[in-house]
Amino acid sequence: MEALFTFIEDLTGLAPGTQVQIVQTIFIILLLVLLRIWLLRLVRRRVEDVSQRYHWSRIITYTVVAAGILIVARVWFAGIQPIINYIGIVSAGLAIALHDTVANLAGWLFILWRRPFQVGDRVEIDGVAGDVIDIRLFQFSVLEIGNWVQADHSTGRIVHIPNGKVMREPLANYTKGFRYIWHEVGVLVTFESNWRRAREILERIAEEKVHQLSNDAEEQIRQAARQYMIFYGKLTPRVYLTVEDSGVLLTIRYLVNPRRRRGTEEEIWELILEEFSRCDDIDFAYPTVRYYDNRAEAKSGLGGPVPGQPLK
Repeated sequence: MEALFTFIEDLTGLAPGTQVQIVQTIFIILLLVLLRIWLLRLVRRRVEDVSQRYHWSRIITYTVVAAGILIVARVWFAGIQPIINYIGIVSAGLAIALHDTVANLAGWLFILWRRPFQVGDRVEIDGVAGDVIDIRLFQFSVLEIGNWVQADHSTGRIVHIPNGKVMREPLANYTKGFRYIWHEVGVLVTFESNWRRAREILERIAEEKVHQLSNDAEEQIRQAARQYMIFYGKLTPRVYLTVEDSGVLLTIRYLVNPRRRRGTEEEIWELILEEFSRCDDIDFAYPTVRYYDNRAEAKSGLGGPVPGQPLK
């Protein structure tokens, strides 16, 4: 072995001690790679759930990498205090120069510690909404929804977002804690319509389609209240009335699963169209222009004389 080390030293200029460190490093890396492969295969055999399998694969990968860094660092820097001091100074400089990289690493640690979201959650941050499909050291990935696509359907694009965003931008989670959101469907009818009857129809439709969700939401709120200050006095669907420029606006407000928002709205509109088609005293309103002729309507004092009366 000494002859081999001497030959390599003459050929490359590497001291025997450095050669031993290189061999040890290669051996450690190969051992850790084999260990990771074996653990991942074990997880695939034992865990059926895709989400749990993903989380275990992430944990195994991060643990193996961290262990490798610590062990290799011990091989190279044990007993070399000046080098460690030098690396500390360089690291401080890099932390300033690579601010975004450090922020992304801090964001990754924040995601693991506080868990504002996890894989499978639907989130929105910095104007981008989607389902989280991957979380890595410097960025997380979402399968985008919305944008040019109507409602909450997927665009098919994968958007990679730096982890540092979670420290600087407001983050909305559609599913964590309380897995329902409020949704509203507005129905505009004319002023001449029988708005009371229209309201009764909408209340009946809301009660029929989404009442069961309110019962499920009550249980969700009880669970979420253990962690968050969430309180709602009324969870059943309700129809609100307001007056707009073009008519009377009746708004159905109800709880819905975020991924079912468009589907439930479609079902509600189908029932509304069917019910209103049977009513002769209810008409949908839309922006219109009306012309008034005070003279023809015989309104005195509002723009001209009444027909049949002499001018004064």
